[in-house]
Amino acid sequence: MISAEIQREMEKHYLHRKIKNWFMCFLLALCAVLALLPLFSVFTHILVNGFPALNFDFFTRLPKPVGEVGGGMANSLLGTLTLIGLASAIGIPWGILTGLYLSEFGSQQKIGTLVRFSADMLSSIPSIIIGLFIYTVVVVPMGHFSALAGGLALAIIMIPIIARSVEELLKLVPTHIREAGLALGLPRWKVTLRIVLGGSIKAILTGIMLSVARVAGETAPLLFTAFGNQFWQSQLTDPIASLPVQIYNYAISPFDDWHQKAWAGALTLVCLVFALNITTRLLVAPNRRMKKS
Repeated sequence: MISAEIQREMEKHYLHRKIKNWFMCFLLALCAVLALLPLFSVFTHILVNGFPALNFDFFTRLPKPVGEVGGGMANSLLGTLTLIGLASAIGIPWGILTGLYLSEFGSQQKIGTLVRFSADMLSSIPSIIIGLFIYTVVVVPMGHFSALAGGLALAIIMIPIIARSVEELLKLVPTHIREAGLALGLPRWKVTLRIVLGGSIKAILTGIMLSVARVAGETAPLLFTAFGNQFWQSQLTDPIASLPVQIYNYAISPFDDWHQKAWAGALTLVCLVFALNITTRLLVAPNRRMKKS
C-alpha cells in the first residue's frame, strides 16, 4: 500500500509535469503563430490592395500608355509563363543530370567535389550578379535584350537548386537496390536511369517545383536581360514583359492607377507561387502515406 504522503507527493510531481507540458505546448504554438504571422500579414495586405484591381481587362488587355487609365497585364502574364518555360527547358535537364552525376559518381572523383562546391557557391550568388553576367555574355553580343537571355538567367538560378536537391534525394535510395539491379545483369546506366532516377521521380518533381517557384518572382536579373515590353512579344529574340518587372515599373510610377495594378500583379504572382507550392505538397503526399502504411 502506498502511504498518503507518498501519494500526495506523486500527485504534486504529476501536476508540475502537466503544468510544464502545457506551458511548453503553449510556447511552441506561440512560436508557430509568430512564424506564420509575417506570411499572413503580407498576403492579407496584398489581397486587400490587389483584389479590387483584378478584373477581366487585367488578364486580357495590354498596358495603357503613360497617363491613361485602364488596361491590363496580359502580356506580362504570358511573358512570365514564357520565361519560366524557357528557364525550365534549360535548367531542369541540366540540373537533373548534374545532380545525377554528383550522386552516382561525385564521391569517386575529385571533380565531383569541385562541381558540388561550385553549385553551392552559385546558389548563394545574388541574382542581380547573374543578370549582369548574362547581360555581358549574351545581351551585349546580340545587341539587344531578349526573352532567351532572361530565360537563361533564370535557368542558371534554377540549376544549383535542382542539382543539390536531386543529389540528396538520390542518396536516399538504398545501395542494395542498385546492387540488385546490377546483379540481374543490367548495365550501370539502366540501373541509374530506370531504377534509381525512376523511383525518385516524384521527390525530384518537388525540387523542380521549388526551383520554379524560386525564379518566378525574380526581378533583378530580368532588368538586365529581358528588360520589358509594353506590347505582345512575337519572337524569343525580342524583349519580353514579365510580371516582376511590370510590378516594379508600376510601383515606382506616380500614377495611382498603376499602383493599383502593381498590387494586382503582386497578388497574381503570389497566387502563382502559392499554387506551385500546393502542387509540390500534393506530389509529396502519396509518398508520405506509403511510408506510414
